[in-house]
Amino acid sequence: MKKQKVYNQEVAEDQHVSSGSEAAAEANSADDNVTDNGTATADTMAEERASVDEAAEWRDKYLRLQAEFDNFRKRTLREKMELVESGGADVLKAMLSVLDDVYRAVDASQKSDDITALREGNKLVAQKFAEALRQRGVTEIEAAGKEFDADLHEAVAKFPAASEEQKGKIIDVVQRGYKLGEKILRYAKVVVGE
Repeated sequence: MKKQKVYNQEVAEDQHVSSGSEAAAEANSADDNVTDNGTATADTMAEERASVDEAAEWRDKYLRLQAEFDNFRKRTLREKMELVESGGADVLKAMLSVLDDVYRAVDASQKSDDITALREGNKLVAQKFAEALRQRGVTEIEAAGKEFDADLHEAVAKFPAASEEQKGKIIDVVQRGYKLGEKILRYAKVVVGE
């Protein structure tokens, strides 16, 4: 029994010695990790700083781009408003000379009894007005005698056609239509033969 006790004591000492060496190995390994972690921490911190700097740079670029776009939008809106105002002023300026001619025609009609001259004067004023509009891109939609086209004309009435050829064609123009370039300003109001 004594032998058994001595044997158990020897095994316990061996285990204690091996436990001590394992503990020492673990301690050395932990010291290595601390050193590695210390270096890894410095690398991680440098990467984090670089990431933060890059994020700040991108944020600055984003804010500058947003401000630039906002300025562009405001400038474009202001230019559009100025263009509309100046475009309207251009048309009105052209109409002023026609208005002067209308006043002259009214004065002439009160002073003269020559109907032929008054008619001729009115015709000239109308031509001048039409020319002023034509110079700004406004054209009359041709309607009389043409085929009815719903894209250009508005039928206000149907009337029995005098002949077969007039069926589906425009017999009379109640109100003239106008286009600005290719855009319809006002549809021609017409009477269509049926």
